[in-house]
Amino acid sequence: MAPLSGWENFYVIVGSSAGALTGLMFVVITLVAGNAPRQSGGGELAAYGTPNVVHFCAVLFLSAMLAAPWESLHVVGVLLVLAGIAGAVYAAIIARRVIRRARLEDSYDPVFEDWLWFVILPLVAYGALVVAAFLFLGDPTPALFIIGAAMILLLAIGIHNAWDTVTFITTQRLQPNEKPKN
Repeated sequence: MAPLSGWENFYVIVGSSAGALTGLMFVVITLVAGNAPRQSGGGELAAYGTPNVVHFCAVLFLSAMLAAPWESLHVVGVLLVLAGIAGAVYAAIIARRVIRRARLEDSYDPVFEDWLWFVILPLVAYGALVVAAFLFLGDPTPALFIIGAAMILLLAIGIHNAWDTVTFITTQRLQPNEKPKN
């Protein structure tokens, strides 16, 4: 496909980054799980850790999908719509998980930055994919720039959120418990 051919290197770079970061998330979660005190269930990981892997995998999927030798761009448009809708639904699920975690006693209370990076920006990125899918069927060139921006945004979201999560775990969860004063 001629419109996609100029983007091959972009998809290789972005897809490889997403794959490597996905693997790194597994390593970090494994290391943290071995050192973290068991203060809570898996709800915080589901709300704040798992979305990073999902965003990285979405970027990996999009890179592979757009690098494939399609016979028709219509298939790509349909897959983009499905990926965008699935991502937006997942962002809504994450919003529900964050709300549930915030209601629990002794749980982290999210601030605006958390809502921005874990809910709002993913919705923007996945919504952009849906918009780009419809543009893609007409003139793919501007749509490819929107798709590329959405992919970079998802990578940035995953990197930011992974750093935020690991920083929180290391500063809050792995600190030794204070001994009572006599």
